[in-house]
Amino acid sequence: MLPSPIFQTDKGKLYKGDCLKNMPTLPSESIDCFFADPPFNLNKSYGSSVNDNLAEGKYLQWCYDWIDEGIRLLKPGGSFFLYNLPKWNIPLSNHIAKQLIFKNWIAIEIKFSLPIQGRLYPSHYSLLYYVKGKKPNTFNPPRVPLQICRHCGGEIKDYGGYKNKLNPKGINLSDVWSDIPPVRHKKYKNREANALSLKLMDRILDISTKEGDIVLDPFGGSGTTYIAAELKKRKWIGIELSTTDEIVNRFSNIAIEREYYDALQENKNVLFTKEALKLRKKNGKHNGKYNIEHQHEPTQEPLLDL
Repeated sequence: MLPSPIFQTDKGKLYKGDCLKNMPTLPSESIDCFFADPPFNLNKSYGSSVNDNLAEGKYLQWCYDWIDEGIRLLKPGGSFFLYNLPKWNIPLSNHIAKQLIFKNWIAIEIKFSLPIQGRLYPSHYSLLYYVKGKKPNTFNPPRVPLQICRHCGGEIKDYGGYKNKLNPKGINLSDVWSDIPPVRHKKYKNREANALSLKLMDRILDISTKEGDIVLDPFGGSGTTYIAAELKKRKWIGIELSTTDEIVNRFSNIAIEREYYDALQENKNVLFTKEALKLRKKNGKHNGKYNIEHQHEPTQEPLLDL
């Protein structure tokens, strides 16, 4: 039986404790989406209750244990996401693939990373995406705007003579995400350790859930998953072994999160964001070659799904 939550809203409950003790108390096949962003075993400080410097075999076995619990909790058709370093996600993916169906290895580009001597420049995190069964209950990836130069507003990729055939709702989402910003601004950074971007979690929940679905994140961290679920009207279950103060404080200032969340909604499923259109106009870029006059409306023209 789960202990009493340390914090709750109409949509979710946050528990303080070890996920390997709390998750087994939940009923099998009871959640729609499992997302995990565990400690990366880099010897970082997450408080005295967390050991982030385990022997490799011990770290992997610990991951296998909570992964198996997460899989047990997933409903048939539910989605499983694991965010970690490629080093760890290679063996962890092999373990998950014994029970779930692989969908994608998503590369999340790292901004402002530092090189490590003796290795290629590390520039992405790995996001594994699996499904329990052959078909997900929900698969609704948002479309993304064209990538443009932040200085002149020009297109980074050339679509040649097909620009007027691009879908005005945007470009198909790929498995390389280079538009996820790091959380650095003090307005949104809620703890000393790294924090997930709200944009990342908004996209994951767009892809795999609908309103009313239940999301479980067993490593609460700064609470980004729970904030995203709350704003997107999903139910959520949260667990955090270390301090939960940052998460609770974040909910007390959720109006600030909503401002950013609303901006994210405006900038998806469009070929150009409003900011991009302003920049292009300033620099004399012509938009007539694109079918964007009614980019917020359905179109009957044949379009390229790129």
